[in-house]
Amino acid sequence: MKQVFIVMSIILISTFNLHAQNESNGKISGYMFGGYFYNVARDPGIAGISNSALNGEKDFQGFAFRRIYFTYDYTISSDFSTRFRIEADQKGNVSNDKFGLAIKDAYLKWKNIFDGSDLIVGLQPTPAFGASEFMWGYRSLEKTIMDLRGIVLSRDLGIALKGKLACDGMWNYWIEIGNNSGNKSETDKYKRFYAHVDFRPTKNLRFTLYGDYNVRPERDDPNSITDPKATLSNNILTTAFFAGYQEKDKFSIGVEGFYRTQKNGVIFNQSMEDLNAFGISLFGSYDLSEKFSVIGRYDYYDPVSNSFAEGDSRNYVILGMSYRPDPKVAIMPNIQFESYEKLPNGTEFDNSMTARITVYYEFL
Repeated sequence: MKQVFIVMSIILISTFNLHAQNESNGKISGYMFGGYFYNVARDPGIAGISNSALNGEKDFQGFAFRRIYFTYDYTISSDFSTRFRIEADQKGNVSNDKFGLAIKDAYLKWKNIFDGSDLIVGLQPTPAFGASEFMWGYRSLEKTIMDLRGIVLSRDLGIALKGKLACDGMWNYWIEIGNNSGNKSETDKYKRFYAHVDFRPTKNLRFTLYGDYNVRPERDDPNSITDPKATLSNNILTTAFFAGYQEKDKFSIGVEGFYRTQKNGVIFNQSMEDLNAFGISLFGSYDLSEKFSVIGRYDYYDPVSNSFAEGDSRNYVILGMSYRPDPKVAIMPNIQFESYEKLPNGTEFDNSMTARITVYYEFL
């Protein structure tokens, strides 16, 4: 871990020097969020409940940093810019249980490679939920549904092209090819292909359509009698939509849904069936005043939505309030609640509830 901090120190010192020398070209920014949490309610067998957003035993409580970002943006010229971002959180612990560090972003942008479009190469965001996360506005409370449930990675290493489909910016596009390994090293030859269309008929209203195709190794056909066995496609297609409306300093509402299909994902009645998943999220916030807002969100998630699968859907709720004593500081008491569908054999699970006081602040 000492080596990591030494490297970090060098990066920070170099970055500040660059910032001092190129104040007009470089920008340093960062933020943190975390706070206090208390697990008010849990099922005694919570560790065995799959696809749960709320984990940990009942009465477990403590303080935690859930995310720390340090970002350096640098404009090389009118045509090129870069971003380097480091991320830390307590889920990324190293072997001695100290905070772990990871590279979140490291990319080069070629601006206006052709009229109205930018080319981005490197470790970068995927186009899956940027619009919904912006409209949700409370990543410090929780990820949006596809990020929370692990449907699509927030980052991927690859190449992207994004820009305007119309000169007025009403229609925009984003296509990307990536390793599908997040910020980890690539381990196979298979890739993921992303596509996103963004429609903004007014400055307040926004619609997006998203899709990606995850190419995976083929799997053996269990019914094959040949040697070697015949193989079947196991690729995954994910589609999603988002619609949102926002009036700055007043209110924001949005709805996001996705559907995912994995070819030949499960064996049912001795035949291969596609494996489907479905989720939808409704959220909104209302500004009571310049400093106070109320926040609400409801998610429904079914990781296996096939008719032959029951007992695995989840309902997830966030209720909270935001107090902003400063434009760069927010204190947010909130409650998270999750319920679980009972199993086909009649087994029921106690609901989960976690109370938190979340603090968000920008430090640069």
